[in-house]
Amino acid sequence: MMRKTPLIVLCTVPDRETAEEIANILIADNLAACVNIVPGVTSVYRWENRIEQAEELILVIKTGSRAYRPLQDKITDLHPYELPEIIAVSVEDGLPAYLDWLTQSLERSS
Repeated sequence: MMRKTPLIVLCTVPDRETAEEIANILIADNLAACVNIVPGVTSVYRWENRIEQAEELILVIKTGSRAYRPLQDKITDLHPYELPEIIAVSVEDGLPAYLDWLTQSLERSS
């Protein structure tokens, strides 16, 4: 059986309420197998020709390539930022049993 490509999606959010809302909806909608909410992130970035700094949380979202586009659309709909950070990184390798669980979790309610 060919495994779908697992992805890790990174997304910063402004507060815990937003983080939990997005995480819960992604899991409920079967778009992610797991979402880690990591507090204490300081982001420094350029926005509209100014250097900005913000305290944020980062979501580390475990998903698969087939779920990525709907996941991206869902985050975009829910996110309060005009331009949310949504970056997907392919997983090259990992514990086979974990990657199997990830794939099975995404297929459960499809």
